[in-house]
Amino acid sequence: MKLGDLEINSRFFLAPLAGITDMAFRQVCAGFGAGYRETEMVSAKALSFGDRKSLELMEIAKDEHPCGIQLFGNEPDTIASSAKLAVRVGADVIDINMGCPAPKIANNGSGSALMKNPKLCGEIVAAVKASVGVPVTVKIRKSFSSDSVNAVEVARICEENGCDAVIVHGRTREQYYSGQCDLEIIKAVKNAVSVPVVGNGDVRDVRSAEKMLNYTGCDAVMIGRAALGAPWIFKILTDYFEKGIISQPPTAEERLEIMRKHIERVVRYKGEYMGMLQSRKQLAWYLKGFKGAAKLRNEAGKVSTLEDMYRLIDTVLDMSN
Repeated sequence: MKLGDLEINSRFFLAPLAGITDMAFRQVCAGFGAGYRETEMVSAKALSFGDRKSLELMEIAKDEHPCGIQLFGNEPDTIASSAKLAVRVGADVIDINMGCPAPKIANNGSGSALMKNPKLCGEIVAAVKASVGVPVTVKIRKSFSSDSVNAVEVARICEENGCDAVIVHGRTREQYYSGQCDLEIIKAVKNAVSVPVVGNGDVRDVRSAEKMLNYTGCDAVMIGRAALGAPWIFKILTDYFEKGIISQPPTAEERLEIMRKHIERVVRYKGEYMGMLQSRKQLAWYLKGFKGAAKLRNEAGKVSTLEDMYRLIDTVLDMSN
């Protein structure tokens, strides 16, 4: 499929996840076939103040294109200015976050709160589109609340103002990530706009991906939580939908090897102290399903060095044999 003039070689995208989709994780998912990835969301306002941590979130490796940078905020000019900077550092796409349910984001009028003001959504898209020469996308939800479902209205306004694709998470802000993803709203958005529509929510395996693609008619699927501790989901989906192959998940030993290489990559980018600290949750996700998983996850929460991780891997193998 295409985002504007940008060719994407797979229908399976990695969703932006705060505190998770750093450069190392994006590269791992790309290796398994995620055709498009996005950074964690970056504050446009913080960028306007030259915030170092926000600038670091936008770092993209030379071998991980196409990759988008997701921005959040509620001021058209500020987001447009930040979008220019994002393109200068390598963004292939600018994605505008209109769906984050977190209180610290929504309570400041950004993220999912933007859906309460469709006119402002359009103004933001128009400002960004006028400022950059790369595709501009929006990530929205079903609505802010269940009594004001307006994803179709917001999608249409964003299209009218130049957006190149709409990513739809089929839940309201009230739901956060509870309940079921509403495929009807994704289908309704797909039928209402002419730009590509990407479905997001509850895709965990081949069956759920097939259901979303077939029922909604969406052009691609964005996967977030199902990739945590299982980045090979992209290979399984790609093998099935694009090659007609039914592939199996990796063996226990292969999973541990993927985990090891992933965390070593994190440490290479962030240093051992910070890298291991931030990798504890990744380790816990990878260890889900192993014998004695609860105990292993507890141990994962204590690792501080690569040697700690290597010992943990040895423990996992001993318990599995």
